[in-house]
Amino acid sequence: MTSTAPSLARTPFYDLHVDHKGRMVEYAGWELPITYGSIIDEHKFTRASGGFFDVSHMGRLRFSGRHARRFLDFVCTRQIFGMEKGQIRYSLICNERGGCRDDVLVYCIDDDEYLMVCNAANREKLLGHFAEVRGDMTFKLADETKTTAMCAIQGPKVIELISKLSREVPSLKRYRFTVKNLMIIKVLVSRTGYTGEDGVEVILPSSMARLALGMVLKDMGGESSVIKPVGLGARDTLRLEAGMPLYGHEMDEDTDPISAGLSFGVKLDKGMAGTEDDAHIGHFIGQEALRAIVARGPQKQLVGLHIEGRRAARQGARVCSSGVEVGAVTSGCLSPTLDRVIAMAYVPPTLAAIGTPLEVSFNGAKTPAVVTAMPFIRK
Repeated sequence: MTSTAPSLARTPFYDLHVDHKGRMVEYAGWELPITYGSIIDEHKFTRASGGFFDVSHMGRLRFSGRHARRFLDFVCTRQIFGMEKGQIRYSLICNERGGCRDDVLVYCIDDDEYLMVCNAANREKLLGHFAEVRGDMTFKLADETKTTAMCAIQGPKVIELISKLSREVPSLKRYRFTVKNLMIIKVLVSRTGYTGEDGVEVILPSSMARLALGMVLKDMGGESSVIKPVGLGARDTLRLEAGMPLYGHEMDEDTDPISAGLSFGVKLDKGMAGTEDDAHIGHFIGQEALRAIVARGPQKQLVGLHIEGRRAARQGARVCSSGVEVGAVTSGCLSPTLDRVIAMAYVPPTLAAIGTPLEVSFNGAKTPAVVTAMPFIRK
């Protein structure tokens, strides 16, 4: 019988994963490593030294042309006008109700050229959304996801290692990038990441990705190596310790960025009369809805939890106060760094103060928890 199941996409680093005995799983239509042996070991090695993460599945969309900036200001909650070359801004893309379509990073390549990195599961959705709302704006949108590779190298020893190869990259500020020439290819290196550690993210042509990586990280994974490959499992526990929200867990089309604690990524007065540069910037999609949410106050708030015991709370676990259900867990794990159970959850704002006692329900059995500050660890 012929199978009709769609084949999974493979990143340019697929052979590297196989060589290092990565356990491959399906994620957002891609075949990616969940671990190379132990999630806890990979997590701890990243915190102590450095981890290599294949994030080539993330969407990479290039906007260029006359109205590229104007269009991005229309769909992004953060202000794009005024960004400097080499600067990166975190932003949300919202629907008309203020719910999150996705969270993205926008890179300013030039005054009329930008790169957007989005979540793998939302790339096709965003491409359809952009086609629907572009109107008469003139710009080119190129999907470079399959023609480029992307990796993250994160950990306390990463910048020291990179300093042996480049003097410019270690001097970059957070959320800045540079484009370097490596042999005959251009490599974009940014001071960004999703682990709570220092490090870089790198974008380069897919055809040269494995060769270029081999030149920079010759002994990756060896016994004495500063850098070892890390899978999706540890990437999730690392970002959770760092208090970083994940689309599909802390964010979705029915959750607004204000409730998610992402107000820093929203410019509520963008394009409004009397504000700086208002003549050059229009409103963004969902702006009025978000202004209304701020005016009346959000109905729920994302908080961190410390939970008693050793059992990790999974997404959807009920959060209770005095036995009454008041919210739900969005992400949880047994923190390898803290050796205790942590979680993120949505609760009413009246129960969001640090120190508030709550309970988390595990199949009806309620376990004590307490609201705590995020991030769970500070570097």
